[in-house]
Amino acid sequence: MQDLSPTSLWFIYLFPSRPGDITSLPVVFPFITAVKCSNGAVPGEPAKQDENSRRGNWGNQIEFILTSVGYAVGLGNVWRFPYLCYRNGGGAFMLPYFIMLVFCGIPLFFLELSFGQFASQGCLGVWKISPMFKGVGYGMMVVSTYIGIYYNVVICIAFYYFFMSMTDVLPWTYCNNPWNTPACVGVMDAANRTFANATSGLAAVAVEGVAAVVNRTKRTSPSEEYWKHYVLNISDDIGNFGEVRLPILGCLALSWVVVFLCLIKGVKSSGKVVYFTATFPYLVLTILFIRGVTLDGAINGIKYYLTPQWEKVLDAKVWGDAASQIFYSLGCAWGGLITMASYNKFHNNCFRDSIIISITNCATSVYAGFVIFSILGFMAHTLNVPVSEVADHGPGLAFVAYPEALTLLPVSPLWSMLFFFMLILLGLGTQFCLLETLTTAIVDEIGTDWIIKNKPIVTLGVAIIGFCLGVPLTTQAGIYWLLLMDNFAASFSLVLISCIMCICVMYIYGHRNYFKDVEMMLGFPPPLFFRICWRFISPLIISFILIFTVIQYKPITYNDYVYPGWSLGIGFCMAMSSVICIPIYALYRISRSPGATFRERLRNACKADPKWGPALREHRVGRYAPMVSGAEDGLEVLPLKEKEETKEKEELKEEEEARERKEDVCLTIQQGSNGSTATQNTPNPAVA
Repeated sequence: MQDLSPTSLWFIYLFPSRPGDITSLPVVFPFITAVKCSNGAVPGEPAKQDENSRRGNWGNQIEFILTSVGYAVGLGNVWRFPYLCYRNGGGAFMLPYFIMLVFCGIPLFFLELSFGQFASQGCLGVWKISPMFKGVGYGMMVVSTYIGIYYNVVICIAFYYFFMSMTDVLPWTYCNNPWNTPACVGVMDAANRTFANATSGLAAVAVEGVAAVVNRTKRTSPSEEYWKHYVLNISDDIGNFGEVRLPILGCLALSWVVVFLCLIKGVKSSGKVVYFTATFPYLVLTILFIRGVTLDGAINGIKYYLTPQWEKVLDAKVWGDAASQIFYSLGCAWGGLITMASYNKFHNNCFRDSIIISITNCATSVYAGFVIFSILGFMAHTLNVPVSEVADHGPGLAFVAYPEALTLLPVSPLWSMLFFFMLILLGLGTQFCLLETLTTAIVDEIGTDWIIKNKPIVTLGVAIIGFCLGVPLTTQAGIYWLLLMDNFAASFSLVLISCIMCICVMYIYGHRNYFKDVEMMLGFPPPLFFRICWRFISPLIISFILIFTVIQYKPITYNDYVYPGWSLGIGFCMAMSSVICIPIYALYRISRSPGATFRERLRNACKADPKWGPALREHRVGRYAPMVSGAEDGLEVLPLKEKEETKEKEELKEEEEARERKEDVCLTIQQGSNGSTATQNTPNPAVA
């Protein structure tokens, strides 16, 4: 500590990882203590060593925070939140959004981080807390598999657009291409006339010309036709796969190679990559924001985005959308939060991390809305149409509306490259965690030294399988299947999984036990507010989301295409495939548990496994303290209750032996010659 400056000491005092612990700050702010060291190490070098040498830890806490931010901040922040905001009352939507963040988002985020960090296990290993519910972990793996498959297809399309932006003129600017139809109407010529004549008094005439062009009955934009007829070459039905789009397939292979290389050493390699992938999108957003707000009409787009419609606050649908957006955007019940936290050091302050990451995620959503709608406002101004006619969400915003807006900007290829590069990085940040979730679950479940040592092979295997499963999404019907997976794979199944997880931890394992676990790990108990949310408020909100999702269900469509019934049946099967893991594994576990009756088997299946608790021996204190057994294999870990029962049995046995010895003595005296002590053979009632 003698090498630290006074400023560094103040940082250590104000931001300790645990109350009263001033030695752990280098884990969180390693640059503060990087002084007077020629070899690049910092004072307190043990802080950089892995606490769990067998499994590994994050290089430092900044890597964990950046990875979590990259995981939570994804494509939905850019293409879903702004659309939901203006559709549900603009600025008025912020009120239910932040209320749901406080009462549902942050508590659930903290619950999953503390869950994984306490056990240092992935989404399967943590269910030693109650083995019967291990199916929840398998459900998380199924969900992460579905999302990982189609999420990387979206990334690969962003790669494709990024490469195609490396031209003098963006290929979706004009309608004079082989893939265009007679319905295609470009606006660049009219827009150019508008700018050219703005100083000559002919602007009004030019704007009228633009409006006439835009308002034609069946007008399709060049960007829309480029997306449908060239990039996707979309078929007419979900069952008509057609041919594989080779350029998209090549970009999909590139995307999986990038993800694998970044995860080849697990968190040791991905933790370094996120310094770029998690921070650079904010630089791009800022550049696009500065450019956007300087354009004509940008203020109209921002007003449209934020103008409050307070009457909508009373609409239950607005609250349902707010709760759903918070729940899905934070990545709850995917298994990723548990997995990432499992690589933390045991005493890391995950309470602080959960607040930082959750607020950063939501602030990013709001900030991205300003960027998107400033550009869309400029586009609406140029086309002389309402903002609502150019606003969209999902792939329609990312690959149709926004690219068309980019063609209206000077040096449009530059802005296009920046935008799609940002989408790539946002997608990769989430994809890293999805793949790591699956890999960690497999490695932790097998748990042999060979599998741990050869984890890169497991990562490669998962990546190859993910690529093969994604190939059908690169066909001419791929966009139909992508949207089907997006709507069903991670919908109400996530809500059910999260609800069951809360019930298991709070009511099966017991809230008092879990609060003690968190206190042992962090050095302080969970705040009262979070204890109330975990037990009552968050499960109620989750139930509300589930009911809202069911009530508001509508058959999905893609533009004018209505999905046939058999495809919706496949979608429901995908949604149920993750949920069905829970009862199937529960029945299996009950059948394998000891007990003469079903009730005894059920009770034993719900009990925490003796191996539940901190992974490292030095952290197993209090009721997890190891107990020496006579076996040669060292230490046998028993829960506190079992230790107390064993101690009571030993004491009763000693008392019984003492009583028997006393009775033997009394009987011997009774057989003596004087017979004066014959009454002394009565056992001591107190002992008996």
